[in-house]
Amino acid sequence: MTLSFHSLGLSEDRIRHLEELGFTAPTAIQAQAIPHLLAGRDVVGQAQTGTGKTAAFGLPILERIDTKSPTVQALILTPTRELAMQVCQAIRTFTDDRRVKVVTIYGGQSIDLQVDRLRRGAQIVVGTPGRVIDLLGRGDLRLDNLSWLVLDEADEMLNMGFIQDVEKILNQAPVERQTTFFSATMEPSIRKLVTKFLRSPVTVTIEQPKAAPSRINQVAYTIPRGWTKARAILPILELEDPEAAIIFVRTRRAAAELTSQLQAAGHSVDEYHGDLSQSQRERLLLRFRQQQIKWVVATDIAARGIHVDNLTHVINYDLPDSVESYVHRIGRTGRAGKEGTAISLVHPLDRRKLRDIENHVRQRLEIKPVPTRAEIEARYLDKLQAQVRETLAGERVASFLPIVSQLAEDYEPHTIAAAALQMIYDRTRPAWITIGTDPTPEEEASSRGGAKQKPVKRSRPSGGHSASGSSGQRRHPAARSK
Repeated sequence: MTLSFHSLGLSEDRIRHLEELGFTAPTAIQAQAIPHLLAGRDVVGQAQTGTGKTAAFGLPILERIDTKSPTVQALILTPTRELAMQVCQAIRTFTDDRRVKVVTIYGGQSIDLQVDRLRRGAQIVVGTPGRVIDLLGRGDLRLDNLSWLVLDEADEMLNMGFIQDVEKILNQAPVERQTTFFSATMEPSIRKLVTKFLRSPVTVTIEQPKAAPSRINQVAYTIPRGWTKARAILPILELEDPEAAIIFVRTRRAAAELTSQLQAAGHSVDEYHGDLSQSQRERLLLRFRQQQIKWVVATDIAARGIHVDNLTHVINYDLPDSVESYVHRIGRTGRAGKEGTAISLVHPLDRRKLRDIENHVRQRLEIKPVPTRAEIEARYLDKLQAQVRETLAGERVASFLPIVSQLAEDYEPHTIAAAALQMIYDRTRPAWITIGTDPTPEEEASSRGGAKQKPVKRSRPSGGHSASGSSGQRRHPAARSK
């Protein structure tokens, strides 16, 4: 039987508004958590990002808010300012009642501006722990009438070192309140907080849906021994050509170095890390969402603030330390019924970690070697052919026919077409692929774990053209039309 919001105990006005927004059925976490929260129970929810947690705690809060009182009745703690803004916007979307005031408070923005908003009245406050503590200490944020306290993404609070701040806030909140923790994982530190601050909580656990990985094409590119990831990433990205991607790296330095490398190769990419100011982060995210840049290179913690609806690829330049983090990363793509692709760069030493990932997601990843120049060129030719077909179906092509007629006095029409394609191809093909990027036979053998073999002459790729001529100079595929 298909669940509906009607069965969860929400008001008819709330359900009607949700339907207007296009929400017709609750997610698993919403279906399990909302009834308990409406009943006044404390709840511990374990679920991955993208499962609908914000609505799971936001809708019950909106149902119980006293709109006549301008005092703070609900406090939602988030690990990052970006997530605070996202949660605030979502809650505002879930209600059409203008009397409900939601305010965000976080570092990087004028504290005086936030104080002014609080003084004008707010029933719901969404904030980061540091700024919440600052405003509590100044007396500008008062929790006397607090009825709900939500800790969102508690595991990231732990990873970012906020647990002590969170505990300080929990100690200052009224004892008689409803408390909710949401986390992708349940670390021992979080369980201690649950035991200390929640009253007989209901635990709701949403397993990673088995259907989710099927929407995500998971690929592992094996890096030959002796290669660096920096050498391998360019041909992989040229072949895959992601429309919108987050590339995960381990450190800020790696983010800066990889971004510089990709920019030098002509790609639309920028880096996202904790050293950026708030205004810089917001500008970058706006450019990313508006597709002014295609890719963002980020560390795990910084990327918590990046939420893009149409993310086509997640790329693990560095594999994460835990399988849970892997699932969390790739879950950013393939959402809302759309398909996505998760790509991992894997050194031979990473094979045990790869097996752990495969066991966790209960499927085998597609294993591929680093793409060769011939494969990349074949992809460019396919793309070029598709562009030509699209142009032939347009109206502007007629304006170029007189030029073809003049050239046809000296050349065959198919030769003219081949020359035009060569011009386009040479201008769009990345210059770096003219430099040797293919692994040697020895490197290929060692990446497979096999013994070294004697060099063998490469066979020509199908289609009758080779990646390089006999003289060592590159031959263009169109040259065979001569």
